[in-house]
Amino acid sequence: MPAPTAPQPRLPHAAPALLLLLTALATTLACQQLWTHHDTFPDDALRLLQDMAPSHTQPCHLQEPPCFPDTLLHRNLHPHQAAATALRILQHLFHTLSRSSSSQHWPSQAHNDLLNKLQHHIHHLEQCLPDNANATTLFKGPRNPLLTINKYFRDIQLFLHAHNHSACAWDHVRLEARASLQHLHSLTRTMRR
Repeated sequence: MPAPTAPQPRLPHAAPALLLLLTALATTLACQQLWTHHDTFPDDALRLLQDMAPSHTQPCHLQEPPCFPDTLLHRNLHPHQAAATALRILQHLFHTLSRSSSSQHWPSQAHNDLLNKLQHHIHHLEQCLPDNANATTLFKGPRNPLLTINKYFRDIQLFLHAHNHSACAWDHVRLEARASLQHLHSLTRTMRR
């Protein structure tokens, strides 16, 4: 004869709703921490990019350097869309600036500090987005800003390759990184709504 088993506790019907509420609260708290952390992030990152500027400037004659897309500057985004857009920009910036060919053109301390700040902010931003947030659910229609961002950073990679990853080309990329970080400031204001 089998031994009697203790009855399994049953979760009340409100448990799924409570779990959703707790998840939303955790996401909100992660975002609140991001806001206090973000108050200094753009300024610190912009200062580090300035520290990475070459001490001597030589005239650069670059063919068709990429410029930050104007279409991203004047968009009305939902806070989660703004967060996803900011995350994609930061991920591309980190990937581009962490390339081995970039380190020879910039002071290593400022470069490493910038990469650390980018990585830290990426981590916090990932905590801020809900688990089910992806490009297909956040952006509907033909004007997906994530596709525009992907193309922009692909153009930066092609630009660097076309100019043999020269110091002049990397300095233009540094200036583009600055424009991207300035755009992040406006995205952060959107995320706070």
